[in-house]
This record gives sequence, structure tokens and C-alpha cells, in this order.
Amino acid sequence: MKRKASSMKRFVAVVSVGTIAAGALAGCGGGDKENASSPAAGATAGSSAAATQQPPLDLTIMLPTFKTNFPKDDSPVAAELEKQTNTNIHFEWVPNASYNDKFNITLASGKLPNLIAVLSDRSSSFVNAVRSGAFWELSPYLKDYKNLSGANPTVLNNSSIDGKIYGVYRGRDLGRNGYYYRKDWLDAVGLQEPKTIDDFYNMLKAFKEKDPDKNGKNDTYGMILVKWTGGWASGFDTIKLWFGAPNKWGIKDGKLVPEHQYEEYIDGLKFMKKLYDEKLINSDFAVFDSAKWVDPMVNNQAGVIVDVVDGGARADDKIHAALAKEGKDNPDIHYVDVASGVTGKDGKLYTLPTAGYSGMMSIPKSSVKTEAELKRILAFLDKINDPDMQTLLSFGLEGKHYTTDAEKNVTISKDTVLLESEVEGLNQMLSFLPKSSALTVKQTALRKKQTELIKKNEEFIVANPAAPLISDIYNQKGPQLENIINDARIKFIVGQIDEAGLRSAFETWKKSGGDDLVKEMNELYVAAQKK
Repeated sequence: MKRKASSMKRFVAVVSVGTIAAGALAGCGGGDKENASSPAAGATAGSSAAATQQPPLDLTIMLPTFKTNFPKDDSPVAAELEKQTNTNIHFEWVPNASYNDKFNITLASGKLPNLIAVLSDRSSSFVNAVRSGAFWELSPYLKDYKNLSGANPTVLNNSSIDGKIYGVYRGRDLGRNGYYYRKDWLDAVGLQEPKTIDDFYNMLKAFKEKDPDKNGKNDTYGMILVKWTGGWASGFDTIKLWFGAPNKWGIKDGKLVPEHQYEEYIDGLKFMKKLYDEKLINSDFAVFDSAKWVDPMVNNQAGVIVDVVDGGARADDKIHAALAKEGKDNPDIHYVDVASGVTGKDGKLYTLPTAGYSGMMSIPKSSVKTEAELKRILAFLDKINDPDMQTLLSFGLEGKHYTTDAEKNVTISKDTVLLESEVEGLNQMLSFLPKSSALTVKQTALRKKQTELIKKNEEFIVANPAAPLISDIYNQKGPQLENIINDARIKFIVGQIDEAGLRSAFETWKKSGGDDLVKEMNELYVAAQKK
């Protein structure tokens, strides 16, 4: 199997140059204010000041929410956003776990918002809609906007469809993925940070069996898994790499091979089954809502989450807030720590990369009918990426949702209900272009470690060699083929089928169009190598 991290260095070097840094729930970066001004959302680039006096732009925006509570249209932060951008905004919030389903339903209905987050920009539904002319092509326009023109060319290429741009990508660091865990629990059970897969397993086992919260009850388990927008495998997508499986597609003898056809992939599934059988993960992982992902960690039920490492500090903040309400907090310690991953049999670390972006904000033609409307929306997207607007959408209003010290470090309110109902989620529309330039929270030891890991992870990422390829067969049969694999691996984990049944499902995948998909993907791969 030819899948070494070193073989991906060229990919990393190209993509990482200028990659936009951004947190999933909080902006990060410097507080540079010099470029804070830009044309109002009602004005296109180069227009006169008088154009800013035109009537407010009515906008409906569809976004994912990771919480059961979310900002309402009339919330103070939303009102300030409207004031700063000359808009009237209605938000359509959709739970992240079911966002793709809702997106497809909305797309089929033809009744689309003016601006919509596209989380799965390689899905057959979106690609087909793009090819049928349902979304504005933005390639000719981005150069005319101060912030949007700063998009990274490589990430633009990664997010393109047939060489054209159909959305403003939401920038993300390449090396964000890893895991975080309850450091106080690990100390309580007398273990060190895991280095190997066996160490990781022993940590989960100790978190279940050794009373890590010291309450004298058998009421804890190891790791929380959730249903995710791409299936249940939010944790498995990272864990399979530890066993040597590729990232979606691998290369054998110069040809693309789907990940589930690697024995290392099955080894990873056997590990997950072992965790399930020993009750080291939550039994409802296939349906557990990602909006509640961190709750078991905060509530002393579970100790590990495999996800973006910058989630560690957010979880730590929530634990501090919960303990503070009980008068039990120790503000001088971190309850959570973070790690890149663990090593497999070959002693090497492999991490799951992002694509440099996480979906995009796209503009449907059915609801935005004229070029003039399009330009106003692009001006809005440009404006909200100013430093002060990034801060507003990431942290809210100073004095109410956060405070700053003399060095302009942000201290976030401990009122989690206030933050969820008025702030959190609004930055899902941000692209962090040309860079993440919001104010930042004080760089604690944990946050400094996260930043270091995210950068270092780029040395160990396992790229998907088929990421830029768009398959017509996948566009036709992708959901059906993915469901065959998703259903089979869930059934295998919970014991409804054995290994023979799992392999039988893989054969069904081949006969249902999988073989045709592999053939087409290899043809596309060969053609791409010749360019």
C-alpha cells in the first residue's frame, strides 16, 4: 500500500500556502483594524457613497446550527449586523446533523433563500444543480471585492466545479483534526496522554471502569460518537487512518482504490466494534445529534471526542462555566487537553486533513434574479469579512457578550444561554477572507497548544488523491452507494452482521455501480495527471 505521509508533501505545500485559518465556532487571528472599512453591503465595489443610501437589502440566509438554541432575527447581534450592512435579514437555521437532507429538500422545492450554506459541495444534488444553471457563477466577480479577491487560488480550485466558482468558500486550516479529552480524568486514572492505538483503547477503558470522576458510581464511558452530515463516521474518518486506511481513496499500483477495499479499513471497523461491544462508546452513536456532542463531556459522562482539536478549548470553557455555577471551578487549570492522534503498527502518525475549506456560501438564481442583486449580496459577503465584522459575528457585542483587556484579548461571557441565543452560529456565514482577522481570546496554554498542533498536523496529513475529481456516476448514484457502505458498517459495529456480511455488502456496492465508479474515477485521475 503506497500511502505514506511523505508522499503527500507536495499536496500540503501547495494547499497550505495562504490557507485561511478559521475556527468552527469562533474566529481567530489578529486584531488589525487598518482595513476595517469597505463599501456598505448596499454598494458594489467602486460605487459612489450615494449608493449606500439605497433601501436595505432583504436577505434570507440558510445556515447550519450546532446547538438547539440559536440567534433569532431580532437578536442584538443580528440587528447590529443589519445596521452595518444595510440589510433586513431572515435566518433559516437547520440542525447540522440533518442539514444535507434539508438542503436537498429545499433544492428540490425550488424555493431557495438568497444565500445558502452548501456543506457538501461535491454532492450529486449540488453538482447537478450547478450544471443545470441553478446557481450564480462567481468567477468573474470576486476580483472586484476587497476581501473576496484575497481568496487562496488553490483552495478556489479545490472548491471549483468544472473549473468555475459557484460559492464563496468558508476557509479552514488543513490540520485541524485530532481529538480532545478530559485531562483531569486521565490524571485521576493514572495514565499519560496516549501515544499508540493500544494506549488510546486503554484510556477509553479506564474512563469507563476506573471511576474517573470519583463519584463512586459506574456511570461513565470513554468516547462520544455522533451522527454527522456525512454519516455516523465523524470519529471513524480519523480513526481509520491510524490503522493505515486511506482517506476516501488510496493508490495501489498507480490506480485509485476506494478506502473500504483496504484491509486496514476493516481493521479500523473491528476496533470500533470492540469499543461498542465493551460499551466504551455511546450505543446510540448512529443517531446522536451533533448539537449535543460535547454535553456528555461537560456533564461527566464521557471523556473523549475525536474531532477538530480547536474544539478542546471550547469544551474546556463550557466545563469551567458549568463548574462555576456550582461554585466548584478551578480557573487556574485546564480540564481538557488535545492531541493530534496516535500511531499505528508502523509507528507513524497520520492525520485527517480538511480541504482548506468547509463548504461555501452560494447564491441561487431562483431567488436572486438580477446581476444587481447578486452584486449587493457579494458586497454583503465582502463586508462581513472586515476585521470588526468578523469579531461581531464570532463574539457578539463588546460589553454584553465579551470584554477586552488592554491588549485587546477577548474574554467571552460565561452565560452560555446568552451566547447560544444571540451569537453562536452567526460566523457560519464567514469565509475568513483574506484571512482570519477577528479579535482573539486570550491565548491560554491550551489554545497555544491547539494552534501548534494544527500547524504541525500538516506534516502528517493523508490527502485524498481523488478530491478534485468530479464523477458523473457519483453524481447519479453517490447517495445510494454511500448508503450501502454506511448501513453495512453500522450493522457490523452493532453486531447485526458479521464480517462475511460486511464483505457481502461491499460486493453489493460494486454491483450497484461501484465498479463503474472506480473505472470512471481512474479515467479522470489519469486525465488529471496529464494536465
